[in-house]
Amino acid sequence: MVMKHANFREAFKLVACVLLCQLAGVLGSIFTLQSIPAWYASLNKPFFTPPGWVFGPVWVTLYAIMGVSLYLAWKENRKKGASRAYAFFGVQLALNALWSVAFFGLRSPLYGLATIILLLAVLALTIREFHRISRTAGLLLVPYLAWCCFAALLNLAVFLMN
Repeated sequence: MVMKHANFREAFKLVACVLLCQLAGVLGSIFTLQSIPAWYASLNKPFFTPPGWVFGPVWVTLYAIMGVSLYLAWKENRKKGASRAYAFFGVQLALNALWSVAFFGLRSPLYGLATIILLLAVLALTIREFHRISRTAGLLLVPYLAWCCFAALLNLAVFLMN
């Protein structure tokens, strides 16, 4: 009976972590979806811009992986530096949602670029701190970092072209 309760508690923690990360995506999409048809569609974009349908599945997958990473770090919460790691994670997650507000909501590639540069810095710190707690938790954030680097490059190109 104790084993079943522990398994349920761990499953609940995992689902909560994934849902928290997905919520950041939902919040960001509120600003994104209303700007795509007119404003974003009218922008000059670089040749390496992916088709629009790519962004949704990529972000849903990345938010799920971020949630698993957070869960793995949470399982090791007694380790030194865990609270600092969670703080960095929270800040990068907020910056992730804020990027959509800056770029799409305010319709500002400049503000978006400033936000994503800050996001990259805090994400790198998050990866370092998560890696100290759980090697796997840190490594799981590397694809997210790679995508954010690509997004920053895309954001820079849009800024320069418009």
